[in-house]
Amino acid sequence: MTIRNRLRMPGLHIAVVSLLLFPVAGFSAENTVTFSEEALRDKIKGAWAAQTIGVTYGFPVEFRFNSTRVPDDHELLWYDGYLFKTMDEIPGVYDDIYMDLTFVQVFEDEGIEAPAQSFANAFANADYSLWFANQVARYNVLDGISPPQSGHWMNNPAADDIDFQIEADFAGIMAPGMVNSAIEISDRVGHIMNYGDGWYGGVYIASMYSLAFVNDDIEGIVKEALEVIPTQSDFYKIISDVIALHEENPDDWKFAWQGIHDKWSDTDLGPRGLMSPFNIDAKINAAWVVLGLLYGDGDFSRTLEIATRAGDDADCNPASAAGILGTIYGYSGIPDFWKQGLAEIESMDFAYTTISLDDAYDMSYRHALQLIEREGGSISGDNITIQLQDAETVPFEDSFENHYPKQRLALSDSNNPSGDDQLILTDSYSFDFDGVGYALLGTAVADGELDYVFEADIYIDDTLVETVSWPTQFTKRRFYLAWKYALVDGEHTVELRLKNPSDVGRVELDNVVIYGDEIVPDE
Repeated sequence: MTIRNRLRMPGLHIAVVSLLLFPVAGFSAENTVTFSEEALRDKIKGAWAAQTIGVTYGFPVEFRFNSTRVPDDHELLWYDGYLFKTMDEIPGVYDDIYMDLTFVQVFEDEGIEAPAQSFANAFANADYSLWFANQVARYNVLDGISPPQSGHWMNNPAADDIDFQIEADFAGIMAPGMVNSAIEISDRVGHIMNYGDGWYGGVYIASMYSLAFVNDDIEGIVKEALEVIPTQSDFYKIISDVIALHEENPDDWKFAWQGIHDKWSDTDLGPRGLMSPFNIDAKINAAWVVLGLLYGDGDFSRTLEIATRAGDDADCNPASAAGILGTIYGYSGIPDFWKQGLAEIESMDFAYTTISLDDAYDMSYRHALQLIEREGGSISGDNITIQLQDAETVPFEDSFENHYPKQRLALSDSNNPSGDDQLILTDSYSFDFDGVGYALLGTAVADGELDYVFEADIYIDDTLVETVSWPTQFTKRRFYLAWKYALVDGEHTVELRLKNPSDVGRVELDNVVIYGDEIVPDE
């Protein structure tokens, strides 16, 4: 991997050593970059501040426009006081940031060698609500399934979802110019909740952050970070498609959006998004991040606008894109228009934490210094010298190998796929399917403030395969009620036997999605 277009700014210089031993076009890990304390702090501040700006800007349209663009005439607000209003009135907007900060706090408490289980325990026992891969992983961890198995697709149907991708910022922020270090941190944390393309999303975002400290060429960052992703993965292919479409038509982002949509919008294999317009898949949302970066071409406003109007997870995507720009330009380089009201919130703790933006700036700076020294860099007075790393491609992982969308059925009391009646599991229920896997969507709920834990036996073809607990407590719920993959292709019967029905709550069955072992051609 090369580091190109080094930044030229006060307080930073690149020291290229042993040039006679290496081609001028490439640089080895023996190269160094030196920052002043002011310059490094400015970039770290810029990363956190811009991420906060981006998620605030996009939140009103988060998953309001699924598999479609946010219309040009749909107003996106920004004004002085908007940041404070959002932080004060809707603190849950910042779920991807306080998730980041959970992991930052573990580094603060246990040091930069903290093990994966510490990160898993911290977020599994936190008070905030989670969804998708995070919530499945939380349930797994509380149930005794440790990372990396907690994120593996056989144990986590949401393994390819966006979760770690939106939480990986901290890994790149604390590893300036040290891509391998960002990846190693991503391995420890990201495999708690994701695998395959879902994990690659976080690896890719963290790598772009790391590179953004030492590279001001956005196209170069996008391409160089992609070198860490295995070429045979769908994640690599979709980002390569965005790059190719941008090169074909660099002036019309909607041209590239349409090309990605047409090819990739139906490839979400997570149960919630399978055969549905809803798309929380990491790779297509990463494509919208890259769409904003490439077509924004360094312009903060245009980058935010495109990454948001691309739709789907339209707050996390502009947050990632803006955070990477904030790293390139530093806090001082973020346009004043976007920083209006920022000073007002920087001392406010994010929900479920005792950490403010001011705290995050300082903590990530300290962690970066520790990592810099661990990786062979040095700190001498005001000079912070970083040993740059030649990034290595991570191993290939493939979630849902040989599993393809086959069918989506809505369950009803009449067991009629077209029925409208809500199906409540009171004793036992069975359904048949033809394929290699299934996942059951539904929820366990209790009346009022009561907490109850339903228990059920899951049978497949008359064989008990699992006894599950379904807590009604929202933070401990099993996000998907049941699933099983890698079955022999053919007819199967699933039976749910509720062991402890109760009048204090109920188990609602919504949909079942079926996976086949081959692609079903379009009709």
